[in-house]
Amino acid sequence: MTDAAAATSGPAGTLPLVSPAATSGLLEVFRRRYLLRLLVKREISARYQESFLGLVWSYINPLSQFFIFYVVFGIVMKRGDGIETFAIHLFTGLIIVHFFTETLNAGTRSIVRNRQIVQKMAVPREMFPVASMLVSAFHIGPQLVILLIACAFSGWSPDLVGVLAGALGLMISMALGTAGALMFSAANVFLRDVGNVVNVMTNFVRFGVPMMYPFSYVADSGLSERWIEVYLANPVTEAVLLLQRCFWVGTTSDPTATIAEHMPDHLFTRGAIALLVSVVLMVIGQVVFSRLENRMPERL
Repeated sequence: MTDAAAATSGPAGTLPLVSPAATSGLLEVFRRRYLLRLLVKREISARYQESFLGLVWSYINPLSQFFIFYVVFGIVMKRGDGIETFAIHLFTGLIIVHFFTETLNAGTRSIVRNRQIVQKMAVPREMFPVASMLVSAFHIGPQLVILLIACAFSGWSPDLVGVLAGALGLMISMALGTAGALMFSAANVFLRDVGNVVNVMTNFVRFGVPMMYPFSYVADSGLSERWIEVYLANPVTEAVLLLQRCFWVGTTSDPTATIAEHMPDHLFTRGAIALLVSVVLMVIGQVVFSRLENRMPERL
């Protein structure tokens, strides 16, 4: 047996000690869209396996959340005093926050969770964190349906600018979530504590964006302009504000006044910058992932 063969083979009848070489890169992931679709379908099917209601739960869960927020925050605690349709404001922010945190948490564990495929198949390993993002995106659909119904009952007045704002907010979340999933999934292979660290980090996201409170509370809090700009520099904050511009603003009695009072200036410019930053972070995540992926099989 040659040295090369000995390096890739164990004792007789055993599997190779290293995984097959895998072409890498996000572009390669989307060239293999068929495999990506299979992986996403497998993840979704596994979530609802042996469930009587199946995908219906993806509608029941967000609907129950909406009613809880409406009753607890809007009626019992009266957190929405002075804020029209506060439940919609809160639920709109929750959609972005849940999408981002689920992508980050599931993506961080995606390589370790699929260790057998990583070790035995020559597939782009970036496919696993990307699939986690797409599974999270799939579950946005039912949440948006619930939100649209609630907005319709609240007298929603959609406009083209708002629709574009919503699309921009979702793109920011997709790019930023994928960036984090790439970096942390690679790091989690070498240090399993990373998954727990990410889980703790995402606990702070809900309070670091204008979801349980409008942005006007931050602007009127007495913080200096510098700290307000730091607050707005968070791409997740911009994504939440953009989706609120799409849905919540249109449910208020005077959308123009709501924008002036509760939205920051230059929202689209800030959103474009946030998307650019998210894309740059995704490129950095790809570089970090590529540097580490050849050592992944031996650590798994």
